[in-house]
Amino acid sequence: MTEPIVMIVDDDDTELDAMRRIFRNEGYRILAAENGDQALRLLEENDVAALLTDLKMPGMDGQELLRRAKERCPDVQVIVITGYGTIAGAVEAVQAGAVDFLEKPLNIAATRLRVRKAVERHDLVRRNSALREQVDDLYAPENMIGRSPKMQEVYRKLRRVAPTSATVLILGESGTGKELVARAIHALSPRKDRRFLPFNCAAVTRELVESELFGYNRGAFTGASRDKPGYFEEANGGTLLLDEIGEMTLEAQAKLLRVLEEREIMRVGATKATPIDVRIVAATNRNLREAVQDGSFREDLYHRLVVFPIELPPLRERREDIPVLAEHFLKQATQEYGSGPMRWDADALRQLQAYRWEGNVRELRNLVFQLVLTVEGDTIRSSDLPANVAIGDKPDGELFRVGASMDDLEREAILRTLEATGGNKTQAAKMLGMALRTLYRRLESYGIATSDADSGSE
Repeated sequence: MTEPIVMIVDDDDTELDAMRRIFRNEGYRILAAENGDQALRLLEENDVAALLTDLKMPGMDGQELLRRAKERCPDVQVIVITGYGTIAGAVEAVQAGAVDFLEKPLNIAATRLRVRKAVERHDLVRRNSALREQVDDLYAPENMIGRSPKMQEVYRKLRRVAPTSATVLILGESGTGKELVARAIHALSPRKDRRFLPFNCAAVTRELVESELFGYNRGAFTGASRDKPGYFEEANGGTLLLDEIGEMTLEAQAKLLRVLEEREIMRVGATKATPIDVRIVAATNRNLREAVQDGSFREDLYHRLVVFPIELPPLRERREDIPVLAEHFLKQATQEYGSGPMRWDADALRQLQAYRWEGNVRELRNLVFQLVLTVEGDTIRSSDLPANVAIGDKPDGELFRVGASMDDLEREAILRTLEATGGNKTQAAKMLGMALRTLYRRLESYGIATSDADSGSE
């Protein structure tokens, strides 16, 4: 493990030697500088955790060194050292970004303790910064799984709305990744350093929705023995995801509308409103327009939420993403379970692309994790897939129905494969083991218009 670097800056050689002795055997690498210019040069060449500087120095004083050091290395933890009668300057330095100050003559134990805390703080800041970068990278649109045109449109909208404060409504079937998109919006927003809280409106009973969202005061109801902040207060300054908002009661909808309009909440049992600054991202798998028409969702709230809608396509409408998703989940599962590397058989991937995936991405992920636990060997084959996946997508009845002609079966196979490849005829021909020109002739015989752009030759 690399020794933390501590720099001491003082124009008095005697003071420098004294401070060196204080930190002897403390496990630090010590750098010493006699003036501010020398300190800045050393700062650029070394990853300094803590910098101790005298306030009173000829030329560049401690205040100026503090300012310039923080500009160049924002993570460095600066402690200023002040003599008798200059406490006001030390306070000013703390207000300017120093983490602490020490008075001369230095107390050895106190000096060691404060430097130790500064070094620990530097390490914590670095680890938090690295974690934020990992989170930002995880939820960056370019790193989210899916390269289909429909998902590219989702990413385009996501990048556009994330930096704003606009309310976002995410629409899509269950399992399409609505919470993932909400987290990406938060991670790419100016609020990324504050909290992201998801609240499932369908998972809380009708009676508890309001107290959970808005909080309550002591004595508001039987059992309310203390004040309790709700999700809005907990997410203040950050982002609140209201998942399955279509299941929210009309009473709670009325209160939510007031929050969106007034930017304040009223706890249950309170007589005074509390201002809040929360970005709302809502998500639902319901058709809210139909809910408005049947009276189960307020029209005024709907128009407040639909400021910027993002609709997630079901997996069956972006089948070209299935192989890359399957590979991603396979790697994820083998790492999580500590099993050896595994791979997909080409036929198994084709079967996955042909399946309808009513449960969308969530269903695919769950299946992959299940297969990693149950399949023996390092290859997942089509024979390892559950029967319902192996027979593929059959919304119109059985593919191999009794009495079907060979021409009918071939037509069905061609059309299903084209659907699975998103209309890519070259890829479909390869999957079918058919020359591209032959595929074009078949399509023409079915009355399906074709282009000569990639007709190829036999």
